[in-house]
Amino acid sequence: MANSWFPQWQKKSAVTENGLIAPDETLPMGQTLILGLQHAVAMFGATVLMPLLMGLDPNLAILVSGIGTLLFFIVTGGRVPSYLGSSAAFVGVVIAVTGFNGQGLNPNLSLALGGVIACGLLYTLIGFVVMKAGTRWIEKLMPPVVTGAVVMAIGLNLAPIAVHSVSASAFDSWMAVMTVLCIGVVAVFTRGMVQRLLILIGLIVAWAIYMLLTNGLGLGKPVDFTLLSQAPWFGLPRTTAPAFDIQAVVLIAPVAIILVAENLGHIKAVAGMTGRNLDPYMGRAFAGDGLATMLSGAMGGSGVTTYAENIGVMAVTKVYSTLAFVAAAAFALILGFSPKFGALIHTIPGPVIGGASIVVFGLIAVAGARIWVQNRVDFSQNGNLIMVATTLVLGAGDFALRIGQFTLGGIGTATFGAIILNAILRQRGAVQVEKQVVRQDN
Repeated sequence: MANSWFPQWQKKSAVTENGLIAPDETLPMGQTLILGLQHAVAMFGATVLMPLLMGLDPNLAILVSGIGTLLFFIVTGGRVPSYLGSSAAFVGVVIAVTGFNGQGLNPNLSLALGGVIACGLLYTLIGFVVMKAGTRWIEKLMPPVVTGAVVMAIGLNLAPIAVHSVSASAFDSWMAVMTVLCIGVVAVFTRGMVQRLLILIGLIVAWAIYMLLTNGLGLGKPVDFTLLSQAPWFGLPRTTAPAFDIQAVVLIAPVAIILVAENLGHIKAVAGMTGRNLDPYMGRAFAGDGLATMLSGAMGGSGVTTYAENIGVMAVTKVYSTLAFVAAAAFALILGFSPKFGALIHTIPGPVIGGASIVVFGLIAVAGARIWVQNRVDFSQNGNLIMVATTLVLGAGDFALRIGQFTLGGIGTATFGAIILNAILRQRGAVQVEKQVVRQDN
């Protein structure tokens, strides 16, 4: 590990053939700003959509993503290239805690914010432990079979919410279907950066079709641009004070498990692409992400996580310079201080957001299966089968457990159930394997 907290960035004129720009290297300022803008565009779709699904102010979400990225940069000493954006892992638990119906701003947001702060605190503490003890204990407690099951259970738990949000009328339902088709067409028939922004581009196309059918042809509820015309170009975003409720804290805090798994996987991926050993900075990365999540929750924003979208941009450009993310954060700060931008986002119709949420929640579920495939999880083992089967039904069925006045919802029971079942069944399986080996030796 280097003696100084920050590296001495070496300036390169361009990416050499078959080479790359390493995290401690940088391009000239003009190219760095352009790359920063590209990273800001890449994070934009999910960082705006996730707050909308939870009823948060998208302006504030963009602002705290920029602040969080700068905080992460400082805590990691500029050693780990990552952008921190709104995490999809919080959507289900925030909706469960607040009872949000999917329209407008969340009136019960304060309840969830205390849980987001608690999650960030737990995540930060895990980071400090990793600094001292390394990451092996995490990989034992949460192997891929567990993290994949929990991620899939969260996606399945959200499915009824997405469907109910677009069931008010036949027109709303058909517009949701149209939004899904638009996103699908962009995902399959486009390439490059447009394809990487498939949710955002598909949503914009569906939004245009909705306006044509409503504002133009008089079908359904028209889009109202009154607030957009009245909003100023520059101003402070809306903040919300957190409230601490034990039930909300216990339900939301375990999301730290998902954030740890995401961050661990992302850092391993970047390390593999750059040929750099980033394990010494893993604990710093967890602590930086945890502190950024606490700061976001304190201001009224969602929990944040490292973004795979930006890792994709780095893989394409071969530029891993951490200074590019400082530039991306600067662009996010500019957008965050524009109420006009926030008002524009709020003109997106409910059925269009509902259609996008169907795709996003489905992608969350599929991400769990991808974890299994990438890590070659062995489902011939009965312990894995029982744990995964139970976890998915607990999450999808929203199985709740009552303990006195406290209720643990489906996502909570799925998360704790996966960890506990895996620990019990894995130990039993290990004993059986050991006995079989002894018999074979005899």
